Amino acid sequence: MELLHYTFFQNALWGSLFTCIACGIIGSYVVARRLVFISGGITHASFGGLGIGFYLGVNPIFSALVFSVGSAFGVEWLSKKQGIREDSAIAAMWALGMALGVICIFLTPGYAPNISAYLFGNILTVTTNDIWFSGGFAILTILLFIRFFKPILYTAFDREFAQTQGLKVSLIEHLMMIAIAVCIVSSIRLIGIMLLMSLMTVPQMTANLFTSRFKNIIFLSILFGIIGCFSGLFLSYYLNVPSGAAIIFVQVLLFLGCKGVKSISRKKG
Repeated sequence: MELLHYTFFQNALWGSLFTCIACGIIGSYVVARRLVFISGGITHASFGGLGIGFYLGVNPIFSALVFSVGSAFGVEWLSKKQGIREDSAIAAMWALGMALGVICIFLTPGYAPNISAYLFGNILTVTTNDIWFSGGFAILTILLFIRFFKPILYTAFDREFAQTQGLKVSLIEHLMMIAIAVCIVSSIRLIGIMLLMSLMTVPQMTANLFTSRFKNIIFLSILFGIIGCFSGLFLSYYLNVPSGAAIIFVQVLLFLGCKGVKSISRKKG
């Protein structure tokens, strides 16, 4: 329990709590809307924003946020306005972001920045500003879903039906795309770019084993996310491994365990 007295670990716990809330809510929409691939593209494209931030000497998280939002709308512009297949547009933005990030980091004067913390996550890098940012975004996400829950639900499961109800589907999709980009950037320090999408999909997969209601999936996703994150943080500290890898490892074990329990209960039933 002495570990809980360390400031860096307290920051990591608070950061993981707010991250799990945001990822549980946003990730449920991503899975229901089948936007996992495009979200993965935005995640990896954010590396370009990190590189630009290092090169220009500005906050890399802020530049990653701007670049991620731009990448999200860039994919939409290429696919809907330029007639390019969506998967091809995603792959192009994905590759552009990674390549631009590598070039900018290589050209950054002075010592090379510590990229591994952004790629794989590191509990030591979670700062108080990160907590305020992730906490504020988590609260904003909760308020957004409370206010527009039904329009978001209709858009996620049946876009055509939502349009017949007079809902502004395009506006909702744009707001959610921005929310996905912000959620991704707010989680980079804790989980890392390479593994971040797992936190927006694996808890939802686990929750879906027990319920198919969208609202219940959100609550259970947050719960499973918190359990996996807290357990993964302790594991990463004692094994001295990147926090992102430990968290996702525990999340997958949690999914497999719940899947096994459900399979055994069905056989007995």
